Amino acid sequence: MTESPLWHPFTQHALQPESIHISHAQGSYLYDKDGRQIIDAISSWWVNIHGHNHPKITAAIQAQAEKLDQVIFAGFTHAPAEQLAEKLIALTPNHLTRVFLSDSGSTAVEVALKMALGYWAHKNQPRTIIVALENAYHGDTFGAMSVGGRSVFNAPYEPFLFNVHHLPFPAKNHEHRTIENFEKLLREQGDNIVALIVEPLVLGAAGMLMYTPQLLAQLHALCQKYGVIFIADEVMTGWGRTGTRFACDQAQITPDILCTSKGLTSGSLPLAATLASEEIYQAFFSTDRAKTFFHSSSYTGNPLACAAACAAFDIWDTEPVTQRIKTLSDNLAAQIPRLSSRPDIENVRQTGCILAMDVRNAHHGYLSDIAPKLYRFFLSQGVLLRPLGNTIYILPPYCTTNEDIHVIINTIIGGCDALGNGALERAA
Repeated sequence: MTESPLWHPFTQHALQPESIHISHAQGSYLYDKDGRQIIDAISSWWVNIHGHNHPKITAAIQAQAEKLDQVIFAGFTHAPAEQLAEKLIALTPNHLTRVFLSDSGSTAVEVALKMALGYWAHKNQPRTIIVALENAYHGDTFGAMSVGGRSVFNAPYEPFLFNVHHLPFPAKNHEHRTIENFEKLLREQGDNIVALIVEPLVLGAAGMLMYTPQLLAQLHALCQKYGVIFIADEVMTGWGRTGTRFACDQAQITPDILCTSKGLTSGSLPLAATLASEEIYQAFFSTDRAKTFFHSSSYTGNPLACAAACAAFDIWDTEPVTQRIKTLSDNLAAQIPRLSSRPDIENVRQTGCILAMDVRNAHHGYLSDIAPKLYRFFLSQGVLLRPLGNTIYILPPYCTTNEDIHVIINTIIGGCDALGNGALERAA
């Protein structure tokens, strides 16, 4: 077999020389070129909420392709983008009035950071401190890496990242440390703080670390009190993952800037949106061209992606998505006692449609040596699960059946059994 020239993301090719060739997908299932079925238990990196190849989304993309595939978005617009913006704004309170389109979660965060920095600059009040939660992950572009936690993900680039004040993660029973740290910073340097950026309720790549809506509301209230911009990175947590359309809904707050991607098109095409308040928009609105928001990519507002997103919206309106989310959440919750009773599993936790657990007495961190062993075992059983270090998590499409949930759980238990009796070591 000829070696592929492709360089895959988050893949060490010296240890994983071949990639699985997927030929097609449907609903919750992937199919490799030999016809083997694989349950997509992580929604193909958290993007596919309505199931693969949903006919309404496929039809919308095909119809749009016959009319307009791409047009420069500087000075031009089109119906799918206008419709998408209206739909997004309708989901949020009046506080968010403007939509800036981009093409990934990372770029949505870059846009948010540049909006926040530009806002203060154009008000002739330049500020320099950005605040984030420790261990956060906001993407792999340089601004997004800077506000993310310092880790193996970005270690080679750390000398080039700008400084960020990281708050302690609000771990259970230790939430006061986060609030006290933020309050102290606000009292001492509030006039120089640009923004606080958070992943609401769940820190994804950090190992599905979860915290409460009450803590999220407290952070937001402090930002309002001291006049600091609050940025919600809902790239992963949005579109029902935490049980509500957006995670911020559970804290009954509206951010000043909201970033969304992944489930926006149900994983069909790359698209992201950064929603901003009117006040932030007006800081750039001027006859002075120097105050223009200088950001774009060649594919900003791509008509095909916008049409896919509008179709994904329509699925929420025409199908029982909310009930599917509740059913999936309930089905996952029903498995918690079974997992929690195992001596080799600890810290079983759930927020909405996200269920996570840690393998006990295993090396922590993304480079834990058990992660690739479990990953290979899970795939051998026809289940796509991609552990984050010693953390195993389930984050499936909303159409996933309870029967498939049982298969996924049985596979996790089988993997833990194999790990415990040394079978994975012998197979490695």
